Order: sequence, then C-alpha cells, then structure tokens
Amino acid sequence: MTPSGILLSVTILLSIVYESTCIHCFYCNSANNSACIDPSQLDDELRGRIIPIINCDIAVPRVAEYDFFCRKIVQTIYHPRKDSEIRVTRGCGWVRHEKPCYRADNSDHLETVCQCFTDHCNSADNVSASTATALFVAFAICLYYYR
Repeated sequence: MTPSGILLSVTILLSIVYESTCIHCFYCNSANNSACIDPSQLDDELRGRIIPIINCDIAVPRVAEYDFFCRKIVQTIYHPRKDSEIRVTRGCGWVRHEKPCYRADNSDHLETVCQCFTDHCNSADNVSASTATALFVAFAICLYYYR
C-alpha cells in the first residue's frame, strides 16, 4: 500500500471511531433571543457575542450517567385568541431518541425535536455524520485516482 493509501485509511478510521468526551452546544430560546431562530445567518464573531455556547457536562447537573448531545426544538405554539407563535430552543439533551429528528403533536403545540452529537451542531439543519463521512470518502477516492 502506498503512503497516500495508508494516510487515507487512517483518516477514514479516525473519522469513524472519534468520540468526544464532552460536547458544546448553542444555548438559547427565541422567546427572549431572536438570533436563536437561525444562528447560522450570523458571522462567527457576532454569533459568539449573542448566542451562548455551553459545555453540557458542566452546565447541566447530572442526575444519572448519560452522554450529553445537542438538541434543537422548533415549536409551533397554538394560542386560542391570537396567531400561532414559532419558538426555537437550542441546548443540551441527555435522553436519546432512536430517530435523529421526531415530531410531537398535541392540542396546544406542534414540536419538532432534532438531536446531534458534535460540537455546535444545533446551529441549523446539518448534514448527518454518516453522509459527511460518505462524501469525504468519495472525495478522497476521486483525489487518489484522478491526481
């Protein structure tokens, strides 16, 4: 195997097995911070001043031994005598769902909850880790054979 083939193999292996010991997530609620609706629209400097980023292992008291992750909740809140309100909440989660995103619906609100597992991943809609890895591998193979 050539040196570039070995490097490619090691890179792929590390991207699959890497796991962080703590996770940092955006922490906000659009009810009191309108920038929480879509932080990806802000440049890094402004976003860092307006939207807090927290280390879930430090910010959330541990009741049990859970692995934290980032979560984004989009709620449509139905009010009986006025227009509906859309609220976005970003923060840490600790009880995982089997789906990356799921919906909950009841009489007073509709909720879409998405969970993700890398730092700052709850900023907007993201490409899943498996999709990103597949794209990286395809790109690496193209570079290897077409240089």
